[in-house]
Amino acid sequence: MDIQKCTTLEEAREKIDLVDKDIIDLIAKRNNYIKEIAHFKNSIDEVKAGDRINSVISNAREQAISLGLSPNLINDLYVRMIDAMVESEVAEYKNAKTY
Repeated sequence: MDIQKCTTLEEAREKIDLVDKDIIDLIAKRNNYIKEIAHFKNSIDEVKAGDRINSVISNAREQAISLGLSPNLINDLYVRMIDAMVESEVAEYKNAKTY
């Protein structure tokens, strides 16, 4: 992880703003892949793949620990993100099946 030493509060805030932009870009990219995945599913139950969700959250928690982050924070973020993306995937699945 490449972290640059900041010399002012403003510089640190600018760096945080850039990181936030990257995080949002990555979440949007992830959501687009989720929509792609919907086209490979055969049912709503497949969309709501509980085992896969648990695996993703477990992996995220492990990565958080390895980076010195709170696994509970990452868990909460991922649960919220995945819940929203499952809704997006369900909508995409239903839309794809109507054509």
